[in-house]
Formats: sequence, structure tokens, C-alpha cells
Amino acid sequence: MTWQEVLKTGTARLKACGIEEAGQDAWILLEEYGQIDRAHYFLEQTEEMPGELKAQYEQAIEKRAQRIPVQQIIGRQEFCGLNFCVNEHVLIPRQDTECLVEEVLRKIKPGNFVLDVCTGSGCIIISIQKLMKDRCHCFATDISEEALKVARKNAEQLNADVTFWKGDLFESVDGRFDCIVSNPPYIESEVIQGLEPEVREHEPILALDGKEDGLFFYRKIVKEAKNYLQPGGWLLFEIGYLQGSAVTSLLEECGYQNITVKKDLAGLDRIVLASLKK
Repeated sequence: MTWQEVLKTGTARLKACGIEEAGQDAWILLEEYGQIDRAHYFLEQTEEMPGELKAQYEQAIEKRAQRIPVQQIIGRQEFCGLNFCVNEHVLIPRQDTECLVEEVLRKIKPGNFVLDVCTGSGCIIISIQKLMKDRCHCFATDISEEALKVARKNAEQLNADVTFWKGDLFESVDGRFDCIVSNPPYIESEVIQGLEPEVREHEPILALDGKEDGLFFYRKIVKEAKNYLQPGGWLLFEIGYLQGSAVTSLLEECGYQNITVKKDLAGLDRIVLASLKK
């Protein structure tokens, strides 16, 4: 089969499985497992695809047909211009979360101490460290040892100086910070079964499930963060697009100030930030 025929067959296989981005996903896998870029593909599309590469590609297509996310198949996802390793133990970084990193960068200064709670792949704290050009002190915590293995690998590969602690939220945290950031689990438990199979079957439930009303971890972090923030320090969250008012109320009840809800690129509520009174 030619390159063109193989790509067409792969796209059709994914479309038959109900995958909306079938063409895009089929191309990403061809680029990865066919070891080809678009320029060379257009030059060689009518030539025979080498058998070994074709077999690897078809195996990848079958994994995607099982609704395994493309990012887990190829083992990486771009975030804030950096490539992060991902697997089934961590949430795949989303573009919406880049808005959270941008807000942190607006609040911190060189020399500040920053803590990322529920770090997962480490994409938030590592991006902060790299975009700050190593001029801040970065720490992160997660309850999952498997997630921390991925985060540590990403920090090593990206040459980011981040200290990782294993623990439930602040359980292993030591010291006070100028900024605490978190993208905690925030999906209501009963909603998870209605998510796309790529999410509910292949991403870690531990990183998704925000318990009955989706606010379980916000309540805990809002309350406990006061013991770890410097006076005047900032607490920033990613939220579900319907959770702005609820998280704002939690912050108000705990005495935070300068509470602000920010929108993502789609115009939906995505970030809530507040400062601790001095």
C-alpha cells in the first residue's frame, strides 16, 4: 500500500469508531510511526510505505480505535511550548490549563517560592520554572507515586529544578510560599461515567473525581493553604466552567481577598485567584 492509501485506511478505521478528529489523529500517528513529516509525505505519498513502518502504524491505529488517547500512544503532549511525557497515570495536559500558568506568571516575582498541589505530570510547575528562567523556587506535591515518577522524569528531561513531595495535598509540605497553584480533581463523581471513553477509561480517576459536588478538593485546599501561604501570597485554581461562583464563595468564607474569576480562550470561567490578607 502507498503512504496515501495507508493514511486513508487509518482515517476510515478511526471514523468508523466514532472518533471526531479521525483525520487529525490518523496523521499524528502516521507522522510518529511512519517517521515522516508533511513535506516528505507529499513527495512520497504515491510510493509504497515500508512494511515495518506500516505494521507499527497499524498497531497504533488499533490502539486509537480502542479509544486510547493519541497522547498516551505517542507518550507525550505539548504544553506551554514544552514537550511533556504522559501515560495512563497522569492527566493529559490541556491547553486551557496554560491560562493558569499565565496567571501565576503575572503574580510571582524572581526569588518567589511556588507550590503546585496535585501536580500530576508536573506540567504546571515545570512550565512556571522554565518560563521564569529558573528564577523562582519551585515545589510540587501529589498523592500518586506513579504520577510523581512521570513528573520527575519531565523535570529531568526539561532540566527544571523542582522539588517533589509525595502526600495528600499538604501532608508532606514544609515551609511557606508566595504562590500556591492547583488544578485539582473537580468533576462530579456522577458525571464521570458520561465523559468520553478516552477520559473515563484511560485517564486516572484519581485526577478527575472531585467527589459528590466536584468541590471536595477546593474546600480542603482553600482551608489548608492559609497555613502555607505568606501574608499577601496568592492562591490560584483551575476550575470547571460552572464552578466560579462556588469556589469564590469558599474563598470569601475563609477570608481571602482580591478574589477574581478569569476566563479561558473560549470565554468560559477557568481560573479563580485570591490573595491571603497581610
